[in-house]
Amino acid sequence: MITQVELPGIVEPDGLRLRQTEVPELGAGQALIRMEATGVSFAEQQMRRGKYYDQPPFPFVPGYDVVGVIEALGAGDSGFAVGQRVGAVTKIGGWADRLVLDTADLALVPDGVGAEETEAVIVNGVTARRMLAIAKVGRGDTVVVLGANGGVGSLLVQLARHAGAQVIGVVSKRHFPYVRELGALPIDRASDVATQVATLAPEGVKAVFDHVGGAGINTSWSMLGRGGTLVSYGTAATRDQAGNARLPVLALIGKLVLWNLLPNGKSATFFNLWAGRRRLAQHRAELRADLEAVFGQLAAGDITARIARAFPLADVADAVRYAESGSAAGKVVIIP
Repeated sequence: MITQVELPGIVEPDGLRLRQTEVPELGAGQALIRMEATGVSFAEQQMRRGKYYDQPPFPFVPGYDVVGVIEALGAGDSGFAVGQRVGAVTKIGGWADRLVLDTADLALVPDGVGAEETEAVIVNGVTARRMLAIAKVGRGDTVVVLGANGGVGSLLVQLARHAGAQVIGVVSKRHFPYVRELGALPIDRASDVATQVATLAPEGVKAVFDHVGGAGINTSWSMLGRGGTLVSYGTAATRDQAGNARLPVLALIGKLVLWNLLPNGKSATFFNLWAGRRRLAQHRAELRADLEAVFGQLAAGDITARIARAFPLADVADAVRYAESGSAAGKVVIIP
C-alpha cells in the first residue's frame, strides 16, 4: 500500500488527510520510489488556498519535489538500478511514502549526501541556478536577494557568492546572523531598503531577485542599475488576498512587460520553472542537468542546505503550519 497526503480542497492545514492506495503496476520507463524526504514550499502553501497559478483540480496529492530510493523499475533500460537514491521535481505527488515516477524525470544523488539535505536543494537549487543565469550574474556584480534566509533565497546567496558576486540580503533582523554566515550583507526589510541599497551601490545593482511581488516590486525595479535585471519569481505579498488566484500574477507579469519597453537599459522577467515543458524531452534533459549540477555542488561543499525542521508524513499539518509561521529558517522537510 501507498500512504499519501490528499489536499481535498481549500482547507486549513488540519484539513489535509491521509489516504491509502494500491501500488500500481509499473509501466515501461517508470520507477517506484520509496520517499526519504519531501518538503513544504511556497507552492504548496498557495495550493492549499487554491491560489497556485496552474494547480490541478481538487483533490490531489501535493509535494513539489522528492528524494527517495528506487524500489522497483518497469521494463526497459532506464540507466538506473534498484537501490539507487534519486531526486526529482514532481510539482505534485511528493507527499507520499511511495510514488511512481518516469525515470526520465529522475537524477542520481551522489554518495555521501543526505536525503534531507538533497531535498532542500532540489527545486530551490534549480530555481536559484536558472535565475542567476537569466540575470547573467558574475564576478564583481552586486545583487539584491529578498528573503535571503529562505529556501530559494539562501541558495541564491550561496550560488551568487560562488560566482564571485557581492550579495545584499533583505531579511528580518533576526535572520542577520544566518545571512552573514552565508556571505551576504543583511539589511532590514522593515527599513527603507532602496535608500540602504543606494548607499551600498550608488550606480544601482546588477540584479534583484524578488519573490514578494505586490507594491514592493516597484522598489525592486528602482534598485537596478543600467543593464540590470529584475527577476520576479513569486507573489508572496498577495498570498492571503481574496479573489481570483491568477489576477495578481497576471497583473505582475503585465507590469514587467511594460517595464521592458522603457528605454533605460533595464529588464524584468517572471521566472517559471515549467515554461519550457511544452518541449518535454528538452525540458527533462535540462532539468536533469541542472539537478545533477546542484547535487554536485552540494556534494562538493560549494553550497549547504539548512533544514529548519523535519516532520513525519503523518504530521504534515504541523509541517505546513510551521512553514507558514514565518519563523522557519531553512527548508521544512517531510520524512516517512
